[in-house]
Amino acid sequence: MKRNTQSLDATGKRGTTDKSFKTRELRATDWPLVAKLFGDNGACGGCWCMSWRITPHGKTWRNATGEPNRRAFKKLVESGKAHGILAFDRALPVGWCSFGLRTDFPHTESAKAYRRSDIDRVWSINCFFIQKAYRDRGVATALAEAAIKAIEKRKGEIIEAYPAPLTKAGDKLPATFVWTGPEVLFQRLGFAEIQRLSYSRPLYRLKLR
Repeated sequence: MKRNTQSLDATGKRGTTDKSFKTRELRATDWPLVAKLFGDNGACGGCWCMSWRITPHGKTWRNATGEPNRRAFKKLVESGKAHGILAFDRALPVGWCSFGLRTDFPHTESAKAYRRSDIDRVWSINCFFIQKAYRDRGVATALAEAAIKAIEKRKGEIIEAYPAPLTKAGDKLPATFVWTGPEVLFQRLGFAEIQRLSYSRPLYRLKLR
């Protein structure tokens, strides 16, 4: 399937892709790079890319944020059970995208907006973190494209995404609220909306085969 990979920012405006960065899949030895990229805040509010893996949210999630999440994600990375794409500016890690089988992320089922019965062998691209200085430079597009290729390599047939739309007034949300990726990015990569139980939580899918 041919996909349009022109760089877009979260408003849908066309941008110039910065070619100074490279992407590659996460390795079990990459924890120091992940920790450097996510920083003391764990990417956002102590999440450490664990939000989709913990359910239910509420008190369970509040108790996990910070150090418990850091330890849990470190274990997943070092055991090779976490899948993701890292973006680099030379040796500096500047971006992250998480992917994996949907069943690896149980919060997709506890969140009513994303609940489905047809989830067998469905893959998921669900989390982005990009250093502030590298936003709106095509990093998210490159990360998503690399994640799609990684899933294709694993013979995946369907990929899901849970992107963040613009506000109803057409305004761009703060980066903190676009951690699942902007809706327009997935539209441009060929994903199609298959479910929207609430305006702010659409569910998109891409069929690879």
